[in-house]
Amino acid sequence: MRDVIARYGLDARRSLGQHFLLDLNLTRRIARAAGDIAHGTVIEIGPGPGGLTRALLELGARRIVAVERDERCVAALGEVAAGYPGRLKIVAGDALAIDAAAIGKPPRRIVANLPYNISTALLVRWLEHADAFESLTLMFQREVAERLAARPGGKDYGRLSVLAQWLCEVELLFNIAKEAFVPAPKIVSTVVQLRPRPKPLAEAPSEALQAVTAAAFGQRRKMLRASLRGLVADPAELLAAAGIEPTLRAEALSVEQFCALARHYAGGAGRRDGVAISPGGAP
Repeated sequence: MRDVIARYGLDARRSLGQHFLLDLNLTRRIARAAGDIAHGTVIEIGPGPGGLTRALLELGARRIVAVERDERCVAALGEVAAGYPGRLKIVAGDALAIDAAAIGKPPRRIVANLPYNISTALLVRWLEHADAFESLTLMFQREVAERLAARPGGKDYGRLSVLAQWLCEVELLFNIAKEAFVPAPKIVSTVVQLRPRPKPLAEAPSEALQAVTAAAFGQRRKMLRASLRGLVADPAELLAAAGIEPTLRAEALSVEQFCALARHYAGGAGRRDGVAISPGGAP
């Protein structure tokens, strides 16, 4: 891997959030954690010089679609594709502009050492189509990973916790020390696996759930009767309809309680005009 980096001039670029994982034992561990990769499509985001890509191929992935925006890395990945004819497709482009849910044939699994600077944005996009994926085995900054798995009542529990756990079972698998990367980041990384649920944890319109969690956690130190004022004219009415105490703070609510809030908000509770929200999110 170091030879590949040298030959293609792959100095990691901060603007692309690049930190290359070169330890083959670790890349194989991530690949094994992804489960049965011999069927369907493995989608890798930001493969860089191809360390994880090689591990996935070695462990039996029959079809990988690798999305990479760095032209230098695209050229280096061409070597890998040549060594595994017909098994690796390289897509040159920005992962934020690509619909991963439409890539390849199911079952689809996303396996990736995500660029830190866009990891949360990517996950939120994928969650919108969670049912398109068998699993997502992803590496995040440890603090992001801990937020994904956090339970109500803790300081790490927030909007990302609710949105992820509403749609997926979240499991923290293992940490990777910063020294394993080139260049070494300032933080520890954690590999997380998200397995989409057969159906969401509770019924809720997605747009409404995003709206109520944004308002509630946007002012998380305030009681809900205050933090929801920017969302509805009468927070007390909305909270009463959902059966939630107005003196609670956002971090105290379960995912199911946020879903109840979202349902009543979508139905018009607490709104001055009482108008329900359309599926597109606007009244």
